[in-house]
This record gives sequence, structure tokens and C-alpha cells, in this order.
Amino acid sequence: MTEQVRGYSGRPLDEVTVEALRAGSLGPDDVRIHPSALRAQAAVAANHGNPQLASALGRAAELARLPDADVLAAYEALRPGRSTADELEALARRLDEQGAPRTAAFVREAASWYATRGLLG
Repeated sequence: MTEQVRGYSGRPLDEVTVEALRAGSLGPDDVRIHPSALRAQAAVAANHGNPQLASALGRAAELARLPDADVLAAYEALRPGRSTADELEALARRLDEQGAPRTAAFVREAASWYATRGLLG
């Protein structure tokens, strides 16, 4: 199976070694997880009766394609008290536009939950 697993750069997993790191031939995207690996892990979790983990891994697969700054901005926006309902809806729309519908739904669910508990900004 390792011959099918690749880093975000496309480098095969068997080429991601300590020796390659020491030689300076690995870049950040060589060790960054590929969305397909996360989707495969989500399928395994779902097949083994862990839908919560499968859902989280599915969202992670969506987020793995986004720029780091967008992921960090979403994380910051989702902290309780940091965003209004309108700001969270705008975030969800951006995520939908970026091809992350599961994560957008998660943001909408969080916004609803925050509203009922007085945690909106």
C-alpha cells in the first residue's frame, strides 16, 4: 500500500526518508499529507464503525487543499466569542466556494450551536 501513498507534492512515501531529509532533498509539501490519504483514512474509519472520525477526516481532506492562511483564519473564526453569526456564515460561503462543503456545514452547525449558548462575538 505504501507505493500508493504520496506526499502533497506527489513524492512517493518510500522516498520520504531520514536520509532524504538530511540531504536536503525534501520540501514542506513532501511531508504534507495529501487529501487522498485523508479520504482513504476516512473510508477506513467509516468501515470500522467510527463515523465521527470519518467525518473529521473528510473535513481534513477538504482543508488540506486550502492555503495555510485560510485554514488558520477559519480556526481563529471558530473560537468561541470571536465571530458573529454573519461572519461565520461568510466563512461557510467561502468554504463552499473553495470546494469544502463538509467544512462549510460544520461551520454552520457551530454557528447555530454558538448562538444557542451565547458564544457568538
